[in-house]
Amino acid sequence: MESSNEEKKEGRLTLLLALATLIASFGSSFQYGYNVAVVNSPSEFMKQFYNDTYGDRTGELIDTFALTLLWSVTVSMFPFGGFIGSLLVGPLVNNLGRKGTLLFNNIFSIVPAIFMGCSKIAKAFELIIISRFLVGICAGVSSNVVPMYLGELAPKNLRGALGVVPQLFITIGILVAQLLGLRSILANEEGWPILLALTAVPAVLQVLLLPFFPESPRYLLIQKKNEEAARKALRRVRGWDEVDEEVEEIRREDEAERAAGFISVRKLFHLKSLRWQLISIITLMAGQQLSGVNAIYYYADQIYLSAGVEANDVQYVTAGTGAVNVFMTVCTDTVSWMPYVSIACVIIYVIGHAVGPSPIPALIITEVFLQSSRPAAFMIGGSVHWLSNFTVGLIFPFIQVGLGAYSFIIFAIVCLLTTVYTFFIVPETKNKTFIEINQIFANLNKVSGIHPEKEELKTFPSDTSKQQ
Repeated sequence: MESSNEEKKEGRLTLLLALATLIASFGSSFQYGYNVAVVNSPSEFMKQFYNDTYGDRTGELIDTFALTLLWSVTVSMFPFGGFIGSLLVGPLVNNLGRKGTLLFNNIFSIVPAIFMGCSKIAKAFELIIISRFLVGICAGVSSNVVPMYLGELAPKNLRGALGVVPQLFITIGILVAQLLGLRSILANEEGWPILLALTAVPAVLQVLLLPFFPESPRYLLIQKKNEEAARKALRRVRGWDEVDEEVEEIRREDEAERAAGFISVRKLFHLKSLRWQLISIITLMAGQQLSGVNAIYYYADQIYLSAGVEANDVQYVTAGTGAVNVFMTVCTDTVSWMPYVSIACVIIYVIGHAVGPSPIPALIITEVFLQSSRPAAFMIGGSVHWLSNFTVGLIFPFIQVGLGAYSFIIFAIVCLLTTVYTFFIVPETKNKTFIEINQIFANLNKVSGIHPEKEELKTFPSDTSKQQ
């Protein structure tokens, strides 16, 4: 009987938990990846559409610099929208819940999908730019809320495994966009509006299916103060009735947080007890995006063309890079042969990113911040992520013009510095409770005592009954 209880404490991947993970990830994270890569393959057709539309209106063509700038704005509106979306995370998850936020967020996918699908008929390239901004908001919200939702839904022994699933679906979304972006499929004169509009498909499926799955038990108990709903959600997602121990663990976390109070973004920057958690998240999120990985997806065709790959072969090389990205995420000029060396380097680069920097930072936010500070932490981490992404998307075409083959040296330096920081500062979080992880950081932050300054998690109440 005792061994059976111990087995239950470890948690298992129930069918409900697996389906909730898949639906949340496909409905939200897949869209993120799809919209990262979808404008790369049809870029020449879309630029021509921009030129033709402008010509019909003015009788003139757009000059080269202006067209490059207009296109980089189109690309970078997606991460800029992501930045705005990340700022909405805290208010949305606190008012609508984790699941409710994901459902509401689909508005920012379905509406722009319609706009993009109609842009060519309407002869308005502005609809594409506006839509890129709106789907960016969708991605900015979902990239923060999906890991939050799954991290709070999963038992501690499965948090790491389930935390990688959203990133897997991001890479699948990138690959699907690259495959549908083959010239023979949709990246052509007639098909590119359909290619852009297909982002609505996972959104519609999520709207139809996600309502049947439970809200985060931690949100229900700690923020909604609805113990019965929290117990019901835990029973459904765990597959057994005995959830007292997990409810008590959530209560202990609540006790620690009530002493701290709700942690706003502003307060988070001033708390000594959360200093290294915050520095780590900012460093990891900035390093993830300033590594330049999204430059490959945004401008893959241009990168391969400049490396000497034949124009007709570029689309297949780009799709191959996406396939390698998916595979590795599951597991975690004058010289004639130089183009193939360049391809190999890019693929190795994508492998390295998919194994670590890509999936881990969002998961770490869930693990190193508790309930009261988690929304603010996701807002900060998401803001850094998307602003860095926006910077890369906007300036990379101009960096490439200026530095050519040396463009990625800048990104290499960023990768090296991020690696050094991670090795020396970021602790291992595997199989640890949220409170145990934060105690490690409490030692790193050199804080002690029981909330003498109302700061979160200086030490934790070991017995909540003594606190009553």
